[in-house]
Amino acid sequence: MSEPTSPGGDPASENATPVIPAVEASKNFGITPEAYMLPAANEIQLLAPDGQPVPDSEQGPEPGHEYPMPPTEQLLKAYEKLVVGRRINDQNMALVRQGRMAVYPSSHGQEACQVAAAMCLGDNDWLFPTYRDSVAVMSRGVDPLEVMSTFRGDWHGGFDPREYKVSIQATPLTTQLLHAVGVAHAAKLRGEDTVTLAMCGDGATSEGDFHEALNFAAVFQLPVLFLVQNNGYAISVPLSSQTHAPTLAHKAVGYGMAGERVDGNDLAALLSVLGRGVELCRQGKGPLLVEAMTYRMQAHTNADDDTRYRERDEVSEWVAKDPITRMQRYLTDQDALGDAASERISAHAEDMAKRLREAMATKPELDPQDLFRHVYSEPTPQLREQADLLADELSREEA
Repeated sequence: MSEPTSPGGDPASENATPVIPAVEASKNFGITPEAYMLPAANEIQLLAPDGQPVPDSEQGPEPGHEYPMPPTEQLLKAYEKLVVGRRINDQNMALVRQGRMAVYPSSHGQEACQVAAAMCLGDNDWLFPTYRDSVAVMSRGVDPLEVMSTFRGDWHGGFDPREYKVSIQATPLTTQLLHAVGVAHAAKLRGEDTVTLAMCGDGATSEGDFHEALNFAAVFQLPVLFLVQNNGYAISVPLSSQTHAPTLAHKAVGYGMAGERVDGNDLAALLSVLGRGVELCRQGKGPLLVEAMTYRMQAHTNADDDTRYRERDEVSEWVAKDPITRMQRYLTDQDALGDAASERISAHAEDMAKRLREAMATKPELDPQDLFRHVYSEPTPQLREQADLLADELSREEA
C-alpha cells in the first residue's frame, strides 16, 4: 500500500499540522484568520452610483479588505468592453424576437461582473462561465459570432476552449464549478501556474455541486476563485427563499476560505477585488469566494415573464445603478473619456452588432451525419448502423 499523502502531496504525518491557506494569508495582513475569512462589514464599493469616488471615511475599509482604485487606463479598456457587451446583449434579444436565435439569457445590467472576471485573468488561467456569461466569454477574446453559435442551436459550442482557456458555457446549474476545480487540481499536480475562475449565480449556491466544488477546492488548497453573481433571483425564486445566511460570501468561512462581498455594478471595485483574489490564488492562498451584488434588468430568458414575480418599481431602482453610466461619469470627470473616445467606442460596438446581425441572417449549412461523427473518436457499431439508416432514408427522400 502506498504511503498516505496530504492534499498538497507531501507524506502525511500523525503530528503534522495542516496548512490552511486562509490562515497563512491572514498573517500577511496582520489580522486574525476569522477577520480575513469573513467578508468586510460593508460591501466593497469604490464608485458610488453617480460615478463619484467613495471616500475612505464612508467605505470604512478594514485591514485585509482594502482595495485601491485601478489605473485609469485599465478602467478605460474595461469600459469599452462594457459598452460592447451591452450592445451585443440588446442585439441578441432582438435576434431572438426575429427568430434568428433559439434562446438568449440576457445579462443586461450585470455586464460589469463579467468584464472584470475576464480581465483579471492571465494568459494561462481558465474561465468557467455560466449560460448567462456571454459577455465574459467575449471579453476573454472569443468572437461574438462564435459565442452565439450555441444559442442559435448549432451542434457545436462555437469555439475551441483550449485556444482561449474558456470552457463552453454551461447550461446545467453549477457543473462548471466542479470542472474548474478539476482543472485547478490537475494544474497543481503538474506544477503549472494556472488559476481558474468559476462563475455562478445565486441560485447555483443551493445546488449540491456548489458544496462539493467549494469543499474539494478548500481541502486540496486549489487556486480557484469562485464568483457568485447575486442578481436576486434564481429564475423566479428570490434569494430569501434560498438561504438565511447573512450574505452568500459568509458561506466561505464554513469551508475554510476567505469570502468577500462587492458591488457588482461597480466595475472599479470588481477589478480591484477580483484582481487581488486571482493573485492570492496564484500565491497559494486560495481558494476564495466573491459575492457580487448585481441585478438582472431583463427577464431570465426570452421565455420568461418576469412581471409575474417582481415589481417594475424594483427594476427601476436598479436603473440608477447601471454600471455603464457609473463608469462613464467617472472617466469623464477624470478627463479620460472625451467625445472622440465615446464616439469611437460606440462605433465599435455598433460594428460588432452589425457583424452579428449579418452572420445570424445566414442559415448554417447542416449535415445530419454530424449527429454521429462527433460522439466518439472511433464510432461504435451502433452509431455506424444508425448513420447508415439515416443515409438510406435521406437518399430515398431525395429520389
